[in-house]
Amino acid sequence: MSLPSGTRNYTYAQDMAILRTKTHWALFIGFLVLLLTAPLYLGNYWLGVANLIGITLIAAIGLNLLIGYCGQLSIGHAGFIAVGAYTSAVLTNRLELPFLVGLICAGLMAGLIGLIFGLPSVRVKGFYLAITTIAAQFIIIWVINHWSITGGFVGIKVPYASIAGFEFRSETSQFYLIVSIAAICTFFAKNLARTRVGRAFIAIRDNDLAAEVMGINLLYYKLLAFFIGCFMAGIAGSLLAHWIGFLNAEQFSLTESILYIGMIIIGGLGTTIGPIFGVVFIRLLQQILTVEIVPFLERTFTMLPAGFATGVTPMLFGLVIILFLILEPRGLAHRWALFKSAYRLWPFSY
Repeated sequence: MSLPSGTRNYTYAQDMAILRTKTHWALFIGFLVLLLTAPLYLGNYWLGVANLIGITLIAAIGLNLLIGYCGQLSIGHAGFIAVGAYTSAVLTNRLELPFLVGLICAGLMAGLIGLIFGLPSVRVKGFYLAITTIAAQFIIIWVINHWSITGGFVGIKVPYASIAGFEFRSETSQFYLIVSIAAICTFFAKNLARTRVGRAFIAIRDNDLAAEVMGINLLYYKLLAFFIGCFMAGIAGSLLAHWIGFLNAEQFSLTESILYIGMIIIGGLGTTIGPIFGVVFIRLLQQILTVEIVPFLERTFTMLPAGFATGVTPMLFGLVIILFLILEPRGLAHRWALFKSAYRLWPFSY
């Protein structure tokens, strides 16, 4: 990893530090101030968008650890998010347990389900593993729709999140809760990628046969990747459930799972900053198309059939993603790395 001119590593602690120079600290503190004061200048609508971005980010970080670092293709991520969401909903609604219990149990339950569907990763990989995770998506949704405790096709109401008697009712209070958990998950992923576990993930991704020859236990690390990735999906699902207030299986479609794949590819696979860029890009693109483009088309082309503009939205969305992948195939993280290197803002790394 290259460093700005005049900066050297004299100890192992310095070499492993995320923030090295005064510029690093100034940019980091400035970002924190901007983030923590966001509710002061953002309305409820954009705070809601920010909350959705934060929840999506947690799930995308877990998927990036699974696919980007460990190379295990999963196209059923929305199903694991659903497991976490319904686990938390059932525990806090039916059993009236505290939110924190529901949050942790949501992550653990999603992680355990991920372990079950991650077992085939020892024998199959690539598109064959992807088909297995797609099966997980449909099985999970079928169970949710046909199990009375989850509310079935009708759905289930979810109470507000609360800690020590304080209820997170407003978008502002939920913003701070979601941002705090998202920051913890990001910090965890950044450090995990630099540990022995992270290096084992990368070795398996690059060449699992060579990794096994070097003594890496493929079964252990592949299942660990599935557990961690699905655990974060469960945490995101729990936050989503308490943020929305009502759950229905239609909220966790296969389209959402594919969208998560698009987020980490656009952001940059196998990078810490990649999921952040990808999630922000996709969610803001959705808002622009839905809030700005569709009403504009409906006002401008009044002769078009009813619902035509709404139908055009997915086409425009796909077109933007295709153009982006053609023009920047390595993701926004790579472009950010080039920008940092050009202006010497940060070490040249992801």
